[in-house]
Amino acid sequence: MIREVQLGKNGITENFLGMIKVHFSTCRTVKVTVLKSARENKSDIKKLADELLRHLGLNYTAKIIGFKIVLKKWRKPRVEVEEEKE
Repeated sequence: MIREVQLGKNGITENFLGMIKVHFSTCRTVKVTVLKSARENKSDIKKLADELLRHLGLNYTAKIIGFKIVLKKWRKPRVEVEEEKE
């Protein structure tokens, strides 16, 4: 089951985060549609996704598809492994 929410001109507020957490209590995936009033350009979506992940924690991942942020909840924390370049 996938829930969909919209992120508008108010941005990421405590109420918005609370609503997302309520959706995650019943499902594993939430799609956040970023409206025009919440962004100026395409790079703003990456900043919003990073901010959402910072507020939610390590058990969540984000994928950007167009103007949508797909958030997924995992059972165990996901840590990105950085490979060393030689």
